[in-house]
Amino acid sequence: MSIQAINVRNQFKGKVKEIIRGDVVSEVDVETPWGIVTSVITTRSVNDLGLAVGSEVVALVKSTEVSIAKL
Repeated sequence: MSIQAINVRNQFKGKVKEIIRGDVVSEVDVETPWGIVTSVITTRSVNDLGLAVGSEVVALVKSTEVSIAKL
């Protein structure tokens, strides 16, 4: 799957620096050229995306929500 277009304007490309796993939700720290962006997403999503330290991702920021797209 690849992203063809997305309407979120605030996008920060980076690499996963740390994942703090919980039973239901996990924190994903993404290191970008502009600093660390942290996303709180379900642990199921972390598993489904195959996220690991070093994964290349895009942090998509809309208001107070930060989503993650794996590259």
